[in-house]
Amino acid sequence: MAEQDFINAGFTVFSSENNQNKLLNFIKEQYPSVIKDNEIDLNELKAILGLPIDEKVNGYGLNFVGRNFARAKIAQKTEKELHLNTTLSKNIDTTENLVLKGDNLDSLKILKNHYSGKIKCIYIDPPYNTDKDEFVYPDKFDKEEAEVLGLANLSESDFQRMDLSFKTKKSHNGWLAFMYPRLLLARDLLSKDGVIFISIDENEQANLKLLCDNDIFGEENLIIQFTRESIKGGSQSKFVRETHDFVLVYAKDINSLEFIGFEKEELELNLSDKKGKYAKGRELNKWGAGSRRLDSPGMWYAIKGPNGEDVYPIRNDGSEGRWRLGKTKMKKIVDEGDVIFEIRKDGTYIVYEKLRGNKSKYTQFISILKDKYLNAKGTEELKALFNLENAIFDFSKPSILIKDLLILSDTQDNSIILDFFAGSGTTGDAVMQLNAEDGGNRKFILCQIDEPIKKDKPAYKFCIDNNLPPLISSITIERLRRAGEKIKNEIEEENSKTGMFEEDKKQVPDIGFKVFDSVEAPKLKVDDKGQISFPENETDALSRIYNMIFTVGLDEPTQVPEEVVKDCIYKIGHHYYITNSNKVTSNDYSNAIKNGKVFIDGWTASLNATLQNYKEEVKIVF
Repeated sequence: MAEQDFINAGFTVFSSENNQNKLLNFIKEQYPSVIKDNEIDLNELKAILGLPIDEKVNGYGLNFVGRNFARAKIAQKTEKELHLNTTLSKNIDTTENLVLKGDNLDSLKILKNHYSGKIKCIYIDPPYNTDKDEFVYPDKFDKEEAEVLGLANLSESDFQRMDLSFKTKKSHNGWLAFMYPRLLLARDLLSKDGVIFISIDENEQANLKLLCDNDIFGEENLIIQFTRESIKGGSQSKFVRETHDFVLVYAKDINSLEFIGFEKEELELNLSDKKGKYAKGRELNKWGAGSRRLDSPGMWYAIKGPNGEDVYPIRNDGSEGRWRLGKTKMKKIVDEGDVIFEIRKDGTYIVYEKLRGNKSKYTQFISILKDKYLNAKGTEELKALFNLENAIFDFSKPSILIKDLLILSDTQDNSIILDFFAGSGTTGDAVMQLNAEDGGNRKFILCQIDEPIKKDKPAYKFCIDNNLPPLISSITIERLRRAGEKIKNEIEEENSKTGMFEEDKKQVPDIGFKVFDSVEAPKLKVDDKGQISFPENETDALSRIYNMIFTVGLDEPTQVPEEVVKDCIYKIGHHYYITNSNKVTSNDYSNAIKNGKVFIDGWTASLNATLQNYKEEVKIVF
């Protein structure tokens, strides 16, 4: 049925449009003259507020062709939905990692429903804006799109300028219009103590920094601009040999961010116990913003104290706090005697980590990244992983760069790391490697468009030789599959060594991933006679359920819903998701409503008498 049909029948309808900006809607409704081309007219706003509008000087900022267009795209509802790809997924029933295939603008909008404010770290290596024909702008900037976005005041010359800008090689306007909405959505996804790392070269570094300083994150949230040595040899530069690029680092809220250091230094082992000498490391009670129990309930748990008592993370003000480390890793170091308990006057404890000779202490990071982060290391990494003589990708970053950035940004056991320009999958590989090394349970979300690989590229031949579609996303997924197996084999080989005690054996981290394809969402069709036809549902039931989970945003999409009624009713906790509702009996509805909240797939529902009886208790999802 159509969305409006359910609204007219008195149902509560839930769709991605429910997540619109309430303040923007209020301004549009109460003060429509303030919004022009989906932008706020500051002079009009000042006039309404009774403030002077005679500005003596021009403002400071970045303007570019297509800016309003790009900004308007953020609020535009995506016409895509995600369908589970069981063939490409790995460990589908247990993994907490995601790979989303499709345009990352659509993927970011879909992720926003659940993951707003939940991403601890973002790393992106967007396409560099060069003279080569390698960067394709997937976004539409034309008259038809302008009408959809409500941009009614654009002239013919405006469209001509945009058309020229976006078809010209090395166009600053086109590149910025492409990045702008994606970075704004990325900011919304970051947690309050989150951080984003953006790799970029000389072509757009200045523009990107100005955009981020003034329009996205704010200059006050700039942490550092790293200079990374990328190559040792020559380059294609005309005058000066360029051997570097940059990594821009911004916090969501710099006052909430914790960095634990970067460069390693020699430990001063000035303390000792029965296991030997050690140094006093960092506090394992987390302080600052985001450190209360309610901020991260999963990090509130008891460990065994020095006298066998239960010790919880208590803040200095006596309130309930949280640990830095997840339960598994924390239990391990407590059981191994690698923590220090310092008692407060009130009898509660501050807990510190013991650093021994096989561990490292971190000092303040430095702004120049040299030697270990060369592109050549990333190239060799891929050649070894894919068992090839030549590089499968050019300019791939080494996984050690991502691992060190994850350490620097203080990612925890349960942190979520996002990369929406996944490329060869380096970020996912780095997350799995780091989890294997420190016992963490970090999760990754990777987004990669199904961009065709050119026939003259080594990656194209690899895909053809291995019966893979010649798409960049094929390389992303194959890299993850091979990297995970490599990690698993290395751990199992180490654990099988003679004399290895059971408690010293490492656990294989989560090396799986759920793959979702971005497909066109269902639409009503109108023929030449004005007759409305409903889309035929060719999607499997589980994909319909996952699409509802992404849209509703209450449950993490990495979870596996429990099947209650085959191909019809699934649940996560007390949330029931129903598709093919015409096959659901009244008793099934009654049981679901009695035990939790009920969401129904609108595209497979019909306004039959059974469903009408429960209109007050269910929500329809489009």
